[in-house]
Amino acid sequence: MGLATPAGVTTLGYVLVGVALGTCSGLTPGLHANNFALLLASVVPALPGPPLALGAAMLAAGVVHTFLDVVPALALGVPDPATAAVTLPGHRLVLDGRGREALRLSALGSGLAVLVALPVAVPLTRVVDAVYPTLRRHLPLVLAGVALVVVATEPTWRRRLAAVGTLAVAAGLGWATLALDPAGPAAAGSVLAPLFAGLFGAPVLIEALEGEGVPPQAEPTVSLGRRTVLGTAGAGAGAGALVGYLPGVSAAVGTVLVLPVVPGRSGARGFLVASSGANTANTVFALFALVALGTPRTGVMVAMERVDATGPLLPLVGATCLAAAAGFALVVSVGDAYLRTVGRLDYTRVSLGTGCLLVAVAYLFAGVVGLAVFALATFVGLLPVVLGVRRVHLMAVLAPAVVPS
Repeated sequence: MGLATPAGVTTLGYVLVGVALGTCSGLTPGLHANNFALLLASVVPALPGPPLALGAAMLAAGVVHTFLDVVPALALGVPDPATAAVTLPGHRLVLDGRGREALRLSALGSGLAVLVALPVAVPLTRVVDAVYPTLRRHLPLVLAGVALVVVATEPTWRRRLAAVGTLAVAAGLGWATLALDPAGPAAAGSVLAPLFAGLFGAPVLIEALEGEGVPPQAEPTVSLGRRTVLGTAGAGAGAGALVGYLPGVSAAVGTVLVLPVVPGRSGARGFLVASSGANTANTVFALFALVALGTPRTGVMVAMERVDATGPLLPLVGATCLAAAAGFALVVSVGDAYLRTVGRLDYTRVSLGTGCLLVAVAYLFAGVVGLAVFALATFVGLLPVVLGVRRVHLMAVLAPAVVPS
Protein backbone atom coordinates (compact mmCIF):
# COMPACT_ATOMS: atom_id res chain seq x y z
CA MET A 1 0.00 0.00 0.00
CA GLY A 2 1.66 3.23 -1.16
CA LEU A 3 1.24 6.63 0.46
CA ALA A 4 -0.07 8.04 -2.83
CA THR A 5 -3.16 5.84 -2.69
CA PRO A 6 -6.31 6.99 -0.85
CA ALA A 7 -5.83 4.19 1.69
CA GLY A 8 -2.22 5.27 2.23
CA VAL A 9 -3.21 8.90 2.76
CA THR A 10 -5.91 7.83 5.22
CA THR A 11 -3.47 5.67 7.17
CA LEU A 12 -0.90 8.49 7.26
CA GLY A 13 -3.55 10.83 8.63
CA TYR A 14 -4.44 8.36 11.37
CA VAL A 15 -0.74 7.93 12.21
CA LEU A 16 -0.48 11.69 12.75
CA VAL A 17 -3.53 11.55 15.01
CA GLY A 18 -1.83 8.74 16.92
CA VAL A 19 1.32 10.85 17.30
CA ALA A 20 -0.78 13.66 18.79
CA LEU A 21 -2.50 11.26 21.20
CA GLY A 22 0.80 9.69 22.25
CA THR A 23 2.26 13.15 22.86
CA CYS A 24 -0.59 14.10 25.18
CA SER A 25 -0.49 10.80 27.07
CA GLY A 26 3.29 10.64 27.33
CA LEU A 27 3.45 14.11 28.88
CA THR A 28 0.70 13.31 31.41
CA PRO A 29 2.19 12.31 34.79
CA GLY A 30 0.97 8.99 36.15
CA LEU A 31 -0.55 7.69 32.92
CA HIS A 32 1.17 4.35 32.33
CA ALA A 33 1.48 3.12 28.74
CA ASN A 34 -0.75 0.09 29.34
CA ASN A 35 -3.44 2.18 31.03
CA PHE A 36 -3.37 4.54 28.07
CA ALA A 37 -3.67 1.53 25.76
CA LEU A 38 -6.74 0.34 27.66
CA LEU A 39 -8.33 3.73 27.08
CA LEU A 40 -7.51 3.43 23.37
CA ALA A 41 -8.98 -0.08 23.29
CA SER A 42 -12.26 1.17 24.74
CA VAL A 43 -12.56 4.30 22.58
CA VAL A 44 -10.90 3.73 19.19
CA PRO A 45 -12.98 0.74 17.97
CA ALA A 46 -16.03 3.00 17.99
CA LEU A 47 -14.37 5.56 15.71
CA PRO A 48 -14.92 5.56 11.94
CA GLY A 49 -12.13 4.34 9.71
CA PRO A 50 -10.60 1.17 8.25
CA PRO A 51 -9.15 -1.26 10.83
CA LEU A 52 -5.59 -0.92 9.50
CA ALA A 53 -5.67 2.87 9.87
CA LEU A 54 -7.07 2.59 13.40
CA GLY A 55 -4.37 0.07 14.27
CA ALA A 56 -1.67 2.34 12.86
CA ALA A 57 -3.00 5.21 14.98
CA MET A 58 -2.89 3.11 18.16
CA LEU A 59 0.58 1.81 17.34
CA ALA A 60 1.88 5.33 16.66
CA ALA A 61 0.36 6.57 19.91
CA GLY A 62 2.01 3.76 21.84
CA VAL A 63 5.43 4.35 20.29
CA VAL A 64 5.37 8.11 20.86
CA HIS A 65 4.22 7.54 24.45
CA THR A 66 7.33 5.43 25.12
CA PHE A 67 9.52 8.27 23.87
CA LEU A 68 7.84 11.07 25.78
CA ASP A 69 6.98 9.51 29.14
CA VAL A 70 10.57 10.21 30.20
CA VAL A 71 9.85 13.97 30.17
CA PRO A 72 7.50 14.14 33.19
CA ALA A 73 9.55 11.37 34.82
CA LEU A 74 12.62 13.64 34.73
CA ALA A 75 10.92 16.96 35.47
CA LEU A 76 8.64 15.84 38.31
CA GLY A 77 9.55 14.25 41.60
CA VAL A 78 13.13 15.61 41.74
CA PRO A 79 14.14 14.97 45.38
CA ASP A 80 16.44 16.70 47.80
CA PRO A 81 20.10 16.30 46.77
CA ALA A 82 20.80 14.58 50.10
CA THR A 83 18.74 11.58 48.96
CA ALA A 84 20.34 11.38 45.51
CA ALA A 85 21.94 8.00 46.26
CA VAL A 86 18.58 6.21 46.09
CA THR A 87 16.84 8.36 43.49
CA LEU A 88 16.11 7.28 39.95
CA PRO A 89 19.12 7.57 37.57
CA GLY A 90 17.43 10.29 35.54
CA HIS A 91 16.75 12.39 38.63
CA ARG A 92 20.41 12.21 39.61
CA LEU A 93 21.29 13.72 36.23
CA VAL A 94 18.69 16.48 36.67
CA LEU A 95 20.09 17.28 40.12
CA ASP A 96 23.53 17.63 38.50
CA GLY A 97 22.14 20.05 35.91
CA ARG A 98 22.29 17.43 33.15
CA GLY A 99 18.55 17.06 32.51
CA ARG A 100 18.77 18.24 28.91
CA GLU A 101 21.50 15.70 28.27
CA ALA A 102 19.30 13.05 29.91
CA LEU A 103 16.47 13.84 27.49
CA ARG A 104 18.78 13.35 24.51
CA LEU A 105 20.21 10.15 25.93
CA SER A 106 16.70 8.79 26.35
CA ALA A 107 15.74 9.79 22.80
CA LEU A 108 18.91 8.15 21.44
CA GLY A 109 18.21 4.98 23.41
CA SER A 110 14.65 4.71 22.12
CA GLY A 111 15.47 5.61 18.53
CA LEU A 112 18.52 3.35 18.19
CA ALA A 113 16.70 0.47 19.87
CA VAL A 114 13.99 0.66 17.19
CA LEU A 115 16.66 0.44 14.48
CA VAL A 116 18.20 -2.60 16.20
CA ALA A 117 14.88 -4.31 16.92
CA LEU A 118 13.33 -4.12 13.44
CA PRO A 119 15.78 -6.42 11.59
CA VAL A 120 15.97 -9.04 14.35
CA ALA A 121 12.29 -9.15 15.31
CA VAL A 122 11.25 -11.70 12.65
CA PRO A 123 13.89 -14.39 13.33
CA LEU A 124 13.64 -13.84 17.08
CA THR A 125 9.86 -14.20 17.00
CA ARG A 126 10.23 -17.54 15.20
CA VAL A 127 12.66 -18.78 17.84
CA VAL A 128 10.34 -17.69 20.63
CA ASP A 129 7.41 -19.39 18.92
CA ALA A 130 9.33 -22.67 19.01
CA VAL A 131 10.49 -22.49 22.63
CA TYR A 132 7.63 -20.63 24.29
CA PRO A 133 5.54 -23.71 25.24
CA THR A 134 8.51 -25.06 27.20
CA LEU A 135 9.23 -21.63 28.66
CA ARG A 136 5.63 -21.26 29.77
CA ARG A 137 5.69 -24.59 31.60
CA HIS A 138 8.75 -23.50 33.55
CA LEU A 139 7.80 -19.84 33.91
CA PRO A 140 7.79 -19.80 37.75
CA LEU A 141 11.36 -21.10 37.81
CA VAL A 142 12.44 -18.64 35.11
CA LEU A 143 10.96 -15.67 36.96
CA ALA A 144 12.46 -16.86 40.24
CA GLY A 145 15.85 -16.95 38.51
CA VAL A 146 15.31 -13.44 37.15
CA ALA A 147 14.44 -12.21 40.64
CA LEU A 148 17.57 -13.79 42.11
CA VAL A 149 19.78 -12.16 39.49
CA VAL A 150 18.23 -8.74 40.09
CA VAL A 151 18.62 -9.13 43.86
CA ALA A 152 22.26 -10.16 43.35
CA THR A 153 22.97 -6.85 41.59
CA GLU A 154 22.63 -5.04 44.94
CA PRO A 155 26.17 -4.26 46.16
CA THR A 156 26.00 -5.56 49.77
CA TRP A 157 24.46 -8.49 51.59
CA ARG A 158 22.41 -6.15 53.78
CA ARG A 159 20.89 -4.55 50.71
CA ARG A 160 20.32 -7.95 49.12
CA LEU A 161 18.35 -9.10 52.15
CA ALA A 162 16.41 -5.83 52.07
CA ALA A 163 15.74 -6.39 48.37
CA VAL A 164 14.34 -9.86 49.08
CA GLY A 165 12.03 -8.36 51.71
CA THR A 166 10.91 -5.64 49.30
CA LEU A 167 10.29 -8.20 46.58
CA ALA A 168 8.24 -10.40 48.92
CA VAL A 169 6.09 -7.50 50.13
CA ALA A 170 5.49 -6.33 46.54
CA ALA A 171 4.46 -9.84 45.48
CA GLY A 172 2.10 -9.99 48.44
CA LEU A 173 0.58 -6.69 47.38
CA GLY A 174 -0.01 -8.19 43.94
CA TRP A 175 -1.70 -11.27 45.38
CA ALA A 176 -3.99 -9.05 47.46
CA THR A 177 -4.99 -6.55 44.79
CA LEU A 178 -4.68 -7.81 41.21
CA ALA A 179 -7.89 -9.85 41.37
CA LEU A 180 -9.97 -6.93 42.69
CA ASP A 181 -12.82 -5.53 40.60
CA PRO A 182 -11.67 -2.04 39.50
CA ALA A 183 -15.20 -0.63 38.92
CA GLY A 184 -13.95 2.86 38.04
CA PRO A 185 -15.63 5.61 35.98
CA ALA A 186 -13.44 4.74 32.96
CA ALA A 187 -14.84 1.98 30.77
CA ALA A 188 -11.36 0.47 30.57
CA GLY A 189 -10.95 -0.12 34.29
CA SER A 190 -7.66 -1.45 35.59
CA VAL A 191 -6.26 -1.91 39.08
CA LEU A 192 -2.78 -1.56 37.54
CA ALA A 193 -3.27 2.22 37.36
CA PRO A 194 -3.48 2.79 41.13
CA LEU A 195 -0.85 0.11 41.75
CA PHE A 196 1.79 1.71 39.53
CA ALA A 197 0.85 5.24 40.56
CA GLY A 198 1.29 4.26 44.20
CA LEU A 199 4.41 2.14 43.83
CA PHE A 200 6.40 4.37 41.49
CA GLY A 201 4.72 7.78 41.36
CA ALA A 202 3.65 8.87 44.83
CA PRO A 203 6.86 7.88 46.71
CA VAL A 204 8.97 9.93 44.31
CA LEU A 205 6.71 12.94 44.84
CA ILE A 206 6.84 12.51 48.61
CA GLU A 207 10.63 12.61 48.43
CA ALA A 208 10.42 15.70 46.24
CA LEU A 209 8.44 17.69 48.83
CA GLU A 210 11.71 18.36 50.65
CA GLY A 211 13.56 19.13 47.43
CA GLU A 212 14.22 22.42 45.71
CA GLY A 213 12.85 21.40 42.33
CA VAL A 214 14.57 21.43 38.97
CA PRO A 215 17.87 23.34 39.22
CA PRO A 216 19.27 25.33 36.27
CA GLN A 217 20.24 22.94 33.49
CA ALA A 218 23.50 23.05 31.56
CA GLU A 219 24.01 22.67 27.82
CA PRO A 220 22.74 19.38 26.39
CA THR A 221 26.09 17.98 25.29
CA VAL A 222 26.04 14.18 25.42
CA SER A 223 29.08 13.01 27.38
CA LEU A 224 28.84 9.29 26.52
CA GLY A 225 30.93 8.13 23.58
CA ARG A 226 29.24 6.91 20.41
CA ARG A 227 30.33 3.32 20.98
CA THR A 228 28.93 3.35 24.51
CA VAL A 229 25.65 4.84 23.35
CA LEU A 230 25.34 2.20 20.62
CA GLY A 231 26.23 -0.58 23.03
CA THR A 232 23.78 0.48 25.71
CA ALA A 233 21.02 1.10 23.15
CA GLY A 234 21.64 -2.40 21.76
CA ALA A 235 21.41 -3.75 25.30
CA GLY A 236 18.14 -1.86 25.62
CA ALA A 237 16.83 -3.57 22.49
CA GLY A 238 17.78 -6.91 24.04
CA ALA A 239 15.98 -5.94 27.22
CA GLY A 240 12.98 -4.96 25.10
CA ALA A 241 12.94 -8.47 23.65
CA LEU A 242 12.89 -9.92 27.18
CA VAL A 243 10.03 -7.60 28.11
CA GLY A 244 8.14 -8.39 24.90
CA TYR A 245 8.36 -12.17 25.14
CA LEU A 246 8.76 -12.96 28.85
CA PRO A 247 5.71 -12.17 31.00
CA GLY A 248 6.39 -10.36 34.25
CA VAL A 249 9.63 -8.68 33.15
CA SER A 250 9.57 -4.86 33.00
CA ALA A 251 11.86 -2.54 31.07
CA ALA A 252 13.78 -1.72 34.26
CA VAL A 253 14.19 -5.41 35.16
CA GLY A 254 15.31 -6.24 31.62
CA THR A 255 17.82 -3.40 31.71
CA VAL A 256 19.31 -4.59 35.00
CA LEU A 257 19.71 -8.06 33.45
CA VAL A 258 21.38 -7.05 30.17
CA LEU A 259 23.34 -3.89 30.98
CA PRO A 260 26.21 -5.74 32.73
CA VAL A 261 27.17 -7.39 29.42
CA VAL A 262 28.01 -3.98 27.91
CA PRO A 263 31.75 -3.23 28.18
CA GLY A 264 32.74 -0.25 30.31
CA ARG A 265 30.89 1.62 33.03
CA SER A 266 28.24 4.05 31.86
CA GLY A 267 26.43 4.62 35.18
CA ALA A 268 23.16 6.53 35.30
CA ARG A 269 23.54 7.64 31.68
CA GLY A 270 23.87 4.10 30.37
CA PHE A 271 20.91 2.92 32.43
CA LEU A 272 18.78 5.74 31.02
CA VAL A 273 19.75 4.88 27.42
CA ALA A 274 19.14 1.16 27.92
CA SER A 275 15.87 1.45 29.85
CA SER A 276 14.45 3.92 27.32
CA GLY A 277 15.49 1.58 24.51
CA ALA A 278 13.86 -1.37 26.25
CA ASN A 279 10.64 0.58 26.73
CA THR A 280 10.35 1.41 23.02
CA ALA A 281 11.81 -1.79 21.53
CA ASN A 282 9.22 -3.73 23.52
CA THR A 283 6.53 -2.24 21.27
CA VAL A 284 8.37 -3.40 18.13
CA PHE A 285 8.82 -6.96 19.34
CA ALA A 286 5.23 -7.07 20.57
CA LEU A 287 4.00 -5.99 17.12
CA PHE A 288 5.82 -8.85 15.42
CA ALA A 289 4.62 -11.28 18.07
CA LEU A 290 1.04 -10.17 17.42
CA VAL A 291 1.29 -10.50 13.63
CA ALA A 292 3.32 -13.72 13.59
CA LEU A 293 1.97 -15.53 16.65
CA GLY A 294 -1.43 -13.92 17.10
CA THR A 295 -0.50 -13.20 20.73
CA PRO A 296 -0.99 -9.66 22.11
CA ARG A 297 1.76 -9.03 24.70
CA THR A 298 1.18 -5.36 25.52
CA GLY A 299 -1.85 -3.18 26.12
CA VAL A 300 -1.41 -1.51 22.73
CA MET A 301 -1.41 -4.89 20.99
CA VAL A 302 -4.59 -5.88 22.84
CA ALA A 303 -6.19 -2.69 21.55
CA MET A 304 -5.01 -3.42 18.00
CA GLU A 305 -6.35 -6.96 18.15
CA ARG A 306 -9.77 -5.63 19.10
CA VAL A 307 -9.98 -3.69 15.82
CA ASP A 308 -8.50 -6.63 13.87
CA ALA A 309 -5.46 -4.60 12.76
CA THR A 310 -2.99 -7.48 12.69
CA GLY A 311 -1.77 -7.04 9.14
CA PRO A 312 -0.40 -6.42 6.60
CA LEU A 313 2.84 -5.83 8.47
CA LEU A 314 4.56 -3.31 6.17
CA PRO A 315 2.22 -0.34 6.81
CA LEU A 316 2.43 -1.00 10.56
CA VAL A 317 6.22 -1.04 10.45
CA GLY A 318 6.07 2.22 8.48
CA ALA A 319 3.80 3.70 11.16
CA THR A 320 6.29 2.60 13.81
CA CYS A 321 9.17 4.31 12.01
CA LEU A 322 7.23 7.55 11.47
CA ALA A 323 6.13 7.59 15.10
CA ALA A 324 9.69 6.91 16.29
CA ALA A 325 11.02 9.84 14.23
CA ALA A 326 8.30 12.12 15.60
CA GLY A 327 8.91 10.92 19.16
CA PHE A 328 12.65 11.58 18.87
CA ALA A 329 12.07 15.17 17.71
CA LEU A 330 9.40 15.82 20.33
CA VAL A 331 11.54 14.64 23.26
CA VAL A 332 14.19 17.19 22.42
CA SER A 333 11.90 20.11 21.59
CA VAL A 334 9.13 19.63 24.15
CA GLY A 335 11.37 18.19 26.86
CA ASP A 336 13.62 21.22 27.20
CA ALA A 337 10.60 23.53 27.49
CA TYR A 338 9.00 21.17 30.03
CA LEU A 339 12.11 21.28 32.25
CA ARG A 340 12.36 25.07 32.01
CA THR A 341 8.69 25.55 32.85
CA VAL A 342 8.72 23.23 35.85
CA GLY A 343 11.97 24.81 37.05
CA ARG A 344 10.25 28.21 37.28
CA LEU A 345 7.32 26.96 39.37
CA ASP A 346 6.95 26.46 43.11
CA TYR A 347 8.05 22.85 43.36
CA THR A 348 6.03 22.01 46.46
CA ARG A 349 2.88 23.02 44.62
CA VAL A 350 4.01 21.12 41.54
CA SER A 351 4.53 17.96 43.62
CA LEU A 352 1.21 18.31 45.42
CA GLY A 353 -0.62 19.01 42.17
CA THR A 354 0.97 16.00 40.49
CA GLY A 355 0.02 13.89 43.52
CA CYS A 356 -3.58 15.00 43.15
CA LEU A 357 -3.42 13.98 39.49
CA LEU A 358 -2.21 10.51 40.51
CA VAL A 359 -5.15 10.21 42.91
CA ALA A 360 -7.50 11.21 40.10
CA VAL A 361 -5.98 8.58 37.78
CA ALA A 362 -6.38 5.93 40.49
CA TYR A 363 -10.05 6.83 40.92
CA LEU A 364 -10.70 7.09 37.18
CA PHE A 365 -9.47 3.56 36.50
CA ALA A 366 -10.55 1.76 39.68
CA GLY A 367 -12.97 3.90 41.70
CA VAL A 368 -12.98 3.78 45.50
CA VAL A 369 -11.14 0.45 45.39
CA GLY A 370 -8.44 2.20 43.40
CA LEU A 371 -7.99 4.85 46.07
CA ALA A 372 -7.43 2.16 48.72
CA VAL A 373 -5.01 0.29 46.45
CA PHE A 374 -3.18 3.54 45.71
CA ALA A 375 -2.72 4.28 49.42
CA LEU A 376 -1.47 0.77 50.17
CA ALA A 377 0.84 0.77 47.13
CA THR A 378 2.29 4.14 48.18
CA PHE A 379 3.24 2.66 51.56
CA VAL A 380 4.92 -0.30 49.86
CA GLY A 381 6.57 2.01 47.33
CA LEU A 382 8.38 3.83 50.12
CA LEU A 383 10.21 0.64 51.20
CA PRO A 384 13.08 0.99 48.68
CA VAL A 385 13.70 4.54 49.90
CA VAL A 386 13.74 3.49 53.56
CA LEU A 387 15.84 0.36 52.94
CA GLY A 388 18.19 1.92 50.38
CA VAL A 389 17.54 -0.56 47.54
CA ARG A 390 16.50 -0.20 43.91
CA ARG A 391 12.86 0.35 43.07
CA VAL A 392 13.04 -2.33 40.38
CA HIS A 393 12.27 -5.01 43.00
CA LEU A 394 8.75 -3.59 43.28
CA MET A 395 7.94 -5.11 39.87
CA ALA A 396 7.38 -8.39 41.73
CA VAL A 397 3.87 -7.02 42.19
CA LEU A 398 3.07 -8.52 38.76
CA ALA A 399 4.22 -12.04 39.66
CA PRO A 400 0.74 -13.28 40.67
CA ALA A 401 -0.62 -12.22 37.28
CA VAL A 402 1.89 -14.16 35.21
CA VAL A 403 2.70 -17.25 37.27
CA PRO A 404 0.20 -20.05 36.53
CA SER A 405 -1.82 -21.05 39.58
